[in-house]
Amino acid sequence: MGDVLAGFHAAWEFESDSVLIRYERGIRTPRLFQALGERRVPLAALQGVTLAPGRRGTVVLRAEPRPGADPLMEAAAGQLKEGSDPYRLVLPAERETLAEYYADELRAGLTESGPSERHLVAAPEVPRSFKAYDAKASFDGTTVAFRWFWTGASSAKWKAGDQSFRVADLAGVEWRSPEVFEGHLRLLRRESADRPAQPDQDPATVVFGLGYGPVHESLPFAAAVLAAARGAVPASAVPVAAVARRDPADVAERIRHLGELHRAGLVTDEEFAVKKAELLAEL
Repeated sequence: MGDVLAGFHAAWEFESDSVLIRYERGIRTPRLFQALGERRVPLAALQGVTLAPGRRGTVVLRAEPRPGADPLMEAAAGQLKEGSDPYRLVLPAERETLAEYYADELRAGLTESGPSERHLVAAPEVPRSFKAYDAKASFDGTTVAFRWFWTGASSAKWKAGDQSFRVADLAGVEWRSPEVFEGHLRLLRRESADRPAQPDQDPATVVFGLGYGPVHESLPFAAAVLAAARGAVPASAVPVAAVARRDPADVAERIRHLGELHRAGLVTDEEFAVKKAELLAEL
């Protein structure tokens, strides 16, 4: 192998032990593909290949990844729409014979099947960040941080304060697509036996919404965190409090919002005093 098969939105380059998938950058290309850029998929990460008729005079070549081999697909958990499946290559129907040839060549190189014990496809690169409805989420490769927005975060999250989690303390992630009801990204901690709170009340969860946490931003983020967590050595299960110094104007705005919660009866006198002292200590 070593040849290239170009289709709509992507081109597959076949090598002896892998397939290099390069995604186009254009206004009609799914935004997830543009965000991924290119991906090298080892043949050991695949367990099957299919070729089937598509829509409007097309055929679809699809590689089937092994469960657990690709952190992106593991995080997606079957929620991706067909058009955003990074393992589909759509081609004009007149190229069916050529596509069948490559499908046969690819099948001949597959030797593995069933779940993979480790990730075989590289995770999206870090650092990564995106805006959810109630927070800005960021990941530098070792730590996930949630910084709450006063316009969207619940009083429970404000009481808890901005959050920072080491990947060594995480067992994985739960990603619920922003294209469905109650979309969110939840961090799953290794030693937490508590039943997860509702997403808008859980300090380990950011909530999506219309225009917030889009698939092309939040899913690669989730995949990067998942891959890092799976490769991390377990450490303490206690989240690390955010200690970075803040802009004084930002602290003042947070104290103002805290005061609104206090006046509304959502924060007790003691909670107000403690949280205000914490915010002032960040200056």
